[in-house]
Amino acid sequence: MRWSPRRKAEVVTAVEQGLMSTDDVLRDCELSLEEFEAWRRDFNARGIPGLRTTRLQIYGNRRSRLP
Repeated sequence: MRWSPRRKAEVVTAVEQGLMSTDDVLRDCELSLEEFEAWRRDFNARGIPGLRTTRLQIYGNRRSRLP
């Protein structure tokens, strides 16, 4: 499943408003606790834009590792 920033925000908001439990989200959405907590942290710090995943976040900055 592809997770858009808006869908991630909806899941985080549902947990924070008590509409779903963290355990339910982890099971139903097949997420790890670490992944969900990263969503929560990023959403609370920067809102929906904080939930965007970029190639740099996924693969790291490869240029900085070149000699």
